[in-house]
Amino acid sequence: MLTNTLVKLFTRDLNALKKEINTYQDEKNLWLVTKGISNCSGNLCLHLVGNLNHFIGATLGNSGYVRQRELEFSLKNVPRATLIKQVDDTIVVVSEVLKTLTEADLQKEYKRRISEDTMTTEYFLVHLTMHLSYHLGQINYHRRLLDV
Repeated sequence: MLTNTLVKLFTRDLNALKKEINTYQDEKNLWLVTKGISNCSGNLCLHLVGNLNHFIGATLGNSGYVRQRELEFSLKNVPRATLIKQVDDTIVVVSEVLKTLTEADLQKEYKRRISEDTMTTEYFLVHLTMHLSYHLGQINYHRRLLDV
């Protein structure tokens, strides 16, 4: 079933996110921005954790998580250990929720905004894996560019 594949992909890429965060030689560099780069790796990490906890944890799993999206981009200098803990916690939430979904759940309509076209839960979960991969690539580039 697709959920097994999604658990593997989310786990793989969230572990890759932890590796990227841990690979920074200087923890302060997680929070650097420069011309042409508006989001630092620390904020992208917070954004990914918030995104997955909201859309998978709270929306699909009724976890009670309350997203504060603006803080995902405004908080600064969150300790690396805290970021890693949040990613670890997200792996657990994502895995637990996805394992509860049935094939019928995946085919249900998923709508985030009134103005948005309808989609299935399956489609949106695949979108979320791509969103994670997109920002993971940005973090990798940020690290190689600014952690010198």
